[in-house]
Amino acid sequence: MPAPFSIHPTRLRSRWSPDYVLLTFLSSVISVSALLFYCHRDAILLYGDAVAHINIARRVFDSRTPGLFQLGTVWLPHLLDIPFILNNWLWRTGLGASIPSMLAYVMGTLGVYRLVRGLASRWAAWIAALIFALNPNLIYMQATAMTEALYLALFVWTVVFFSEFARLAGVHPEQARKSLRNCALTIAAAMLVRYDAWFLAAVVAIGVAFVAARRFTPPIRRGCMEFVLLVAATAGLWLAYNHAHWGNALEFASGPYSAHAIQQQTRTPTMPTYPGEDSPRTAALYFLKLTRLNLGQGFAEHLLFMMAIVALLCVVYFARRFLPWALLWTPAPFYVLCIAWGSVPIYFPDWWPYSYYNVRYGLQLLPAVAVFAALAYELVSKFAPPRMVAIAVGIVVTASYFSVWRHTPICLREAQANGSARLQFDQQLAAELKRLPPSSTLMMDCGAHSGAVQAAAIPFRRVLRESNQPYWEIALTEPGRSADYVVAIGGDVVFRAVRLFPQGLEPVATVGTPAGSQAVIYGSTRH
Repeated sequence: MPAPFSIHPTRLRSRWSPDYVLLTFLSSVISVSALLFYCHRDAILLYGDAVAHINIARRVFDSRTPGLFQLGTVWLPHLLDIPFILNNWLWRTGLGASIPSMLAYVMGTLGVYRLVRGLASRWAAWIAALIFALNPNLIYMQATAMTEALYLALFVWTVVFFSEFARLAGVHPEQARKSLRNCALTIAAAMLVRYDAWFLAAVVAIGVAFVAARRFTPPIRRGCMEFVLLVAATAGLWLAYNHAHWGNALEFASGPYSAHAIQQQTRTPTMPTYPGEDSPRTAALYFLKLTRLNLGQGFAEHLLFMMAIVALLCVVYFARRFLPWALLWTPAPFYVLCIAWGSVPIYFPDWWPYSYYNVRYGLQLLPAVAVFAALAYELVSKFAPPRMVAIAVGIVVTASYFSVWRHTPICLREAQANGSARLQFDQQLAAELKRLPPSSTLMMDCGAHSGAVQAAAIPFRRVLRESNQPYWEIALTEPGRSADYVVAIGGDVVFRAVRLFPQGLEPVATVGTPAGSQAVIYGSTRH
């Protein structure tokens, strides 16, 4: 039996090869084709979170109060979006903010290939990369400004560098130290993308401690210190930013935009709880079911997932040199804990409550499924003709992903179900906003409908909005004096402010219907 974390003798040479060039080309073609396809169908702005990411990035430089404190509670995606939305057309269409996600998709595909190629055959590496890159739900998500593709790329490369650190620690300590430093950098970046990475950092730290305990040479010791300092500095900087901006270092966990606060706002007397709340078992069932729905539909939903689970069991029992890859399963315990005790519900139409919410979380195990399904090929090919095994795997992948396309990717269905009405309303409101004088100022709560301002191509420096503190609070007590036009959307804070302080305001346009979202545009008589 090979020793845990043993080095493969042929993997120390340069990792770049024609395979990387071909894989980069193929994934780039898929990425660009998907962007054009979904853009033509007005689908890249269906997710409300995608619109929010775009406009949070925009307000860093285009705002009445520009600056880094406009970044919100997630930094890196917004910072990466900024160079691509400086252009008004790329901002208005949302295409600019898709570019970082598309680049991450390509890098994630290359990372999956490199991870598997480090310990397995070229065929296995290609299988893993293609299972990852061809997933219909990921193909859709990478064409949007959502953070899934970016986080998955950083997640995969974290495991790549940790796996290389574990293999090199006993034979090339200096190279192992470099790999560990790269691992820390990717974790630090991931921590600025999604909160999942904070849990990942703790799990990786345990793995680093395990490897270092067996190979505690001076280079490894220095590498461990660098790892701890870099990850801790990232966490400290993040908490300090939250405290400086909101006066609460844990604003992301307890503030008004946290998962807990959102869940409390949506809780109703008729549905006081959600599936999996305070029940790890139910949470696990829902999360694993959602993972399978991101891989296939009907009978095909089980195929790739079961292949990966069998390969994972093989690693635990007799193929332990692949143990570093087990980090790819970290999202499973994290999301089970979040669903059970973190106020993070997931809904899908197959099970109660038969709707859509957070179905994209099922993509978090895609790297694990891709890598371990390829490992299943690698292990079986030791006992059967490799070509026949590869054909069998190809049939499984084709059946799984064809079933997803046939039923429409579940992430796209979620976006359509939850975002179509909002997008239509935003476009109607944008049409009215375009009619206003070009130099006029607006007062509007952009929290839920910043897409209307975006679609109208109105610079945020002309819009007094909820992120413009402290001017916003002052304006809520005298909306008639605060802007040329006031946009009140049913139930928002501006709507309530207009009800309390209507002086100097007269309605000039109404958008929407009483049964759905409705906005009234008021003109100020005091300007």
